[in-house]
Amino acid sequence: MPAFKDIVGHEQIIEHLQNAITMDKVSHAYILNGPDKSGKMMIAEAFAQTLQCEAVNKKLEELAGETESERIENKFTAEPCMECHSCKQAAGKNQPDIIYVSHEKPNTISVDDIRTQLNNDIVIKPYSSKHKIYIVDEAEKMNQQAQNALLKTIEEPPAYAVILLLTTNAESFLPTILSRCVTLNLKAVPDEKIKKFLMAHYQIPDYQADVCVAFAQGNVGKAIQLAASDDFNELKASALQLIKRLHDIDLYEMTEAVKQISEYKLQINDYFDLMMIWYRDVLYYKATKDVNGLIFKDEVYDIKRQAEQSSYNGIEEILQALSKAQVRLNANVNFDLVIELLLLTIKEN
Repeated sequence: MPAFKDIVGHEQIIEHLQNAITMDKVSHAYILNGPDKSGKMMIAEAFAQTLQCEAVNKKLEELAGETESERIENKFTAEPCMECHSCKQAAGKNQPDIIYVSHEKPNTISVDDIRTQLNNDIVIKPYSSKHKIYIVDEAEKMNQQAQNALLKTIEEPPAYAVILLLTTNAESFLPTILSRCVTLNLKAVPDEKIKKFLMAHYQIPDYQADVCVAFAQGNVGKAIQLAASDDFNELKASALQLIKRLHDIDLYEMTEAVKQISEYKLQINDYFDLMMIWYRDVLYYKATKDVNGLIFKDEVYDIKRQAEQSSYNGIEEILQALSKAQVRLNANVNFDLVIELLLLTIKEN
């Protein structure tokens, strides 16, 4: 389980939560809203662990008589000690007063899930800690009955209760839930921070980190997944190999090229994104002749060659064709037909 200091980015949210602990102004309910793998669970777990940390709570008792300005002057930063009994339990995910609300149905958190795991449990006082914390992951999957059941608890929670709703879509919540929670929106983490983190923790070269970062679009979890993924490297190799030889293959070989792409049908959006990054690199180099700004720095020879052979209009047409292909596949247009049309457009330009 991470401490706040181990989390990459999201400084404003972390500072808000740490100040809430230091100033004894912890809300009874929070919504952590952001894309999948953006760090919601890391933040929720660090917050829960810090709230329950014995060392933090001992320090807060010492500061109890101080004013807000005196607390600020003391510069106490709420951070879990990682050494106390509670921190060790939290790290092993067996701290009895940090409860993970689960659901059996993959796409629904039912009213029974909320009643049995949260509503009926929250009335029982904490087992060994100051707070009783409930982490509801994928909270957007709560149906309306589940949300209504939760609302009753959020309206009149026990003083010790803290409910953390983790969601990719806060707009799916009832307005009455939104109005009673503190909503914290996770923003994209700057590319340089993610790149530095990947190179330090995953020992990957800078050009590989650049690809992961470009692909992740500010999402640290996605960048980590890509850096550690053999499948992603295989996907990248396949996409780039096809792009590089596409201008040289004959029309009768096009069926084989479509077949090659169809092997990655389940990852087709990632495949398209890789192609899009490639052609953006080609466009960038054609316009600037700057090698340092490329994402695929290790492919500079082929990018230069393609930039010389392509016109600005041609590259723009390819990028538009990639966007159209994604839209068509999302609309369930025939896969082979969409891919063949895309490859012909790329070949022509």
